[in-house]
Amino acid sequence: MKRFASQIPKEGLVLDLACGGGRHAKYLAMLGYPILAVDQDVTIVEQLKNPLITSKACNLELEEWPLAGLECEGIVVTNYLYRPHLDLLPKMLSKGGVLIYETFAHGNAQFGKPANPNFLLNSGELLALAARHDLKVLAYEDIYTDEPKPAMVQRLCALKAG
Repeated sequence: MKRFASQIPKEGLVLDLACGGGRHAKYLAMLGYPILAVDQDVTIVEQLKNPLITSKACNLELEEWPLAGLECEGIVVTNYLYRPHLDLLPKMLSKGGVLIYETFAHGNAQFGKPANPNFLLNSGELLALAARHDLKVLAYEDIYTDEPKPAMVQRLCALKAG
Protein backbone atom coordinates (compact mmCIF):
# COMPACT_ATOMS: atom_id res chain seq x y z
CA MET A 1 0.00 0.00 0.00
CA LYS A 2 2.78 2.42 0.85
CA ARG A 3 4.24 2.07 -2.66
CA PHE A 4 1.03 3.32 -4.23
CA ALA A 5 -0.24 5.91 -1.71
CA SER A 6 1.28 8.80 -3.67
CA GLN A 7 -0.99 7.95 -6.62
CA ILE A 8 -4.10 9.03 -4.67
CA PRO A 9 -5.13 12.62 -5.45
CA LYS A 10 -4.42 14.90 -2.48
CA GLU A 11 -7.87 16.49 -2.31
CA GLY A 12 -10.89 14.52 -1.18
CA LEU A 13 -11.61 11.57 1.04
CA VAL A 14 -9.76 8.25 1.24
CA LEU A 15 -11.69 5.18 2.41
CA ASP A 16 -9.79 2.59 4.44
CA LEU A 17 -12.21 -0.32 4.06
CA ALA A 18 -12.11 -3.10 6.66
CA CYS A 19 -9.48 -0.99 8.39
CA GLY A 20 -8.78 -3.29 11.34
CA GLY A 21 -6.44 -1.50 13.74
CA GLY A 22 -6.03 1.43 11.36
CA ARG A 23 -2.40 1.05 10.27
CA HIS A 24 -3.20 2.28 6.73
CA ALA A 25 -5.47 5.06 8.00
CA LYS A 26 -2.69 6.23 10.29
CA TYR A 27 -0.10 6.15 7.49
CA LEU A 28 -2.33 7.98 5.01
CA ALA A 29 -3.30 10.61 7.60
CA MET A 30 0.41 11.16 8.22
CA LEU A 31 0.66 12.01 4.49
CA GLY A 32 -2.15 14.55 4.92
CA TYR A 33 -5.10 12.62 3.52
CA PRO A 34 -8.51 12.86 5.22
CA ILE A 35 -9.55 9.28 5.99
CA LEU A 36 -12.79 7.43 6.60
CA ALA A 37 -11.80 4.23 8.42
CA VAL A 38 -14.58 1.64 8.30
CA ASP A 39 -14.84 -1.72 10.03
CA GLN A 40 -17.16 -3.69 12.25
CA ASP A 41 -15.13 -2.65 15.28
CA VAL A 42 -13.28 0.69 15.16
CA THR A 43 -12.31 0.87 18.84
CA ILE A 44 -8.58 0.85 18.12
CA VAL A 45 -8.89 3.43 15.33
CA GLU A 46 -10.81 5.77 17.62
CA GLN A 47 -7.92 5.59 20.08
CA LEU A 48 -5.62 7.13 17.45
CA LYS A 49 -7.35 10.48 18.07
CA ASN A 50 -6.14 11.86 14.74
CA PRO A 51 -8.21 14.79 13.42
CA LEU A 52 -7.79 13.54 9.83
CA ILE A 53 -9.28 10.13 10.64
CA THR A 54 -13.02 9.66 10.96
CA SER A 55 -14.15 6.19 11.96
CA LYS A 56 -17.39 4.42 11.18
CA ALA A 57 -18.46 1.11 12.67
CA CYS A 58 -20.65 -0.94 10.34
CA ASN A 59 -21.16 -4.42 9.02
CA LEU A 60 -19.73 -4.50 5.49
CA GLU A 61 -21.37 -7.82 4.68
CA LEU A 62 -25.03 -6.89 4.89
CA GLU A 63 -27.17 -7.28 1.80
CA GLU A 64 -27.62 -3.50 1.66
CA TRP A 65 -24.31 -1.69 1.17
CA PRO A 66 -23.78 0.62 4.18
CA LEU A 67 -21.59 3.07 2.24
CA ALA A 68 -24.02 3.80 -0.59
CA GLY A 69 -23.64 7.30 -1.98
CA LEU A 70 -20.08 7.79 -0.68
CA GLU A 71 -17.55 9.16 -3.19
CA CYS A 72 -13.80 8.88 -2.58
CA GLU A 73 -10.54 9.97 -4.16
CA GLY A 74 -8.97 6.78 -2.92
CA ILE A 75 -10.01 3.39 -1.58
CA VAL A 76 -7.59 1.14 0.27
CA VAL A 77 -8.49 -2.48 1.03
CA THR A 78 -6.04 -4.99 2.50
CA ASN A 79 -6.56 -8.53 3.76
CA TYR A 80 -10.31 -8.44 3.16
CA LEU A 81 -12.56 -9.93 0.49
CA TYR A 82 -16.34 -9.95 0.29
CA ARG A 83 -17.28 -10.61 -3.33
CA PRO A 84 -20.95 -9.55 -3.19
CA HIS A 85 -19.85 -5.91 -2.78
CA LEU A 86 -16.56 -5.98 -4.70
CA ASP A 87 -17.98 -4.30 -7.82
CA LEU A 88 -19.34 -1.41 -5.74
CA LEU A 89 -15.85 -0.15 -4.92
CA PRO A 90 -14.87 1.23 -8.37
CA LYS A 91 -18.26 2.96 -8.56
CA MET A 92 -17.42 4.86 -5.35
CA LEU A 93 -14.28 6.38 -6.86
CA SER A 94 -14.41 9.92 -8.17
CA LYS A 95 -12.85 10.56 -11.58
CA GLY A 96 -9.11 10.38 -11.14
CA GLY A 97 -9.57 8.32 -7.97
CA VAL A 98 -7.35 5.37 -7.09
CA LEU A 99 -8.19 1.88 -5.87
CA ILE A 100 -5.47 0.09 -3.92
CA TYR A 101 -6.43 -3.50 -3.16
CA GLU A 102 -4.30 -6.26 -1.66
CA THR A 103 -5.46 -9.54 -0.23
CA PHE A 104 -4.78 -13.25 -0.14
CA ALA A 105 -4.91 -15.26 -3.34
CA HIS A 106 -5.55 -18.81 -4.49
CA GLY A 107 -2.72 -21.03 -3.27
CA ASN A 108 -2.53 -19.42 0.16
CA ALA A 109 -3.99 -22.50 1.88
CA GLN A 110 -0.55 -24.16 1.78
CA PHE A 111 0.68 -21.45 4.18
CA GLY A 112 -2.27 -21.54 6.59
CA LYS A 113 -5.18 -19.15 6.98
CA PRO A 114 -7.05 -17.94 5.16
CA ALA A 115 -7.57 -21.19 3.33
CA ASN A 116 -11.28 -20.90 2.54
CA PRO A 117 -11.72 -20.15 -1.20
CA ASN A 118 -14.39 -17.56 -0.29
CA PHE A 119 -11.58 -15.42 1.14
CA LEU A 120 -8.99 -16.03 -1.59
CA LEU A 121 -8.80 -14.18 -4.90
CA ASN A 122 -8.84 -16.28 -8.03
CA SER A 123 -6.06 -15.84 -10.56
CA GLY A 124 -6.49 -12.47 -12.28
CA GLU A 125 -9.59 -11.57 -10.27
CA LEU A 126 -8.44 -8.03 -9.47
CA LEU A 127 -7.47 -7.48 -13.11
CA ALA A 128 -10.94 -8.58 -14.14
CA LEU A 129 -12.46 -6.13 -11.64
CA ALA A 130 -10.41 -3.30 -13.15
CA ALA A 131 -11.41 -4.33 -16.69
CA ARG A 132 -15.13 -4.48 -15.84
CA HIS A 133 -15.00 -0.89 -14.60
CA ASP A 134 -12.57 0.58 -17.15
CA LEU A 135 -9.93 1.28 -14.51
CA LYS A 136 -6.39 1.91 -15.73
CA VAL A 137 -4.08 -0.58 -14.04
CA LEU A 138 -1.02 1.22 -12.68
CA ALA A 139 0.41 -1.88 -10.98
CA TYR A 140 -0.60 -5.51 -10.50
CA GLU A 141 1.02 -8.48 -8.81
CA ASP A 142 -0.10 -12.05 -8.19
CA ILE A 143 2.80 -13.32 -6.13
CA TYR A 144 4.25 -15.26 -3.24
CA THR A 145 5.51 -13.05 -0.41
CA ASP A 146 7.27 -13.97 2.79
CA GLU A 147 6.61 -10.65 4.58
CA PRO A 148 5.09 -10.36 7.12
CA LYS A 149 4.50 -14.12 6.76
CA PRO A 150 4.52 -16.57 3.83
CA ALA A 151 1.43 -15.98 1.68
CA MET A 152 0.04 -15.82 -1.83
CA VAL A 153 -1.32 -12.35 -2.52
CA GLN A 154 -2.72 -10.20 -5.30
CA ARG A 155 -2.11 -6.46 -5.37
CA LEU A 156 -3.73 -3.88 -7.59
CA CYS A 157 -3.34 -0.15 -7.95
CA ALA A 158 -5.81 1.20 -10.49
CA LEU A 159 -7.01 4.62 -11.61
CA LYS A 160 -10.53 5.68 -12.58
CA ALA A 161 -10.25 7.69 -15.77
CA GLY A 162 -11.47 11.24 -15.79
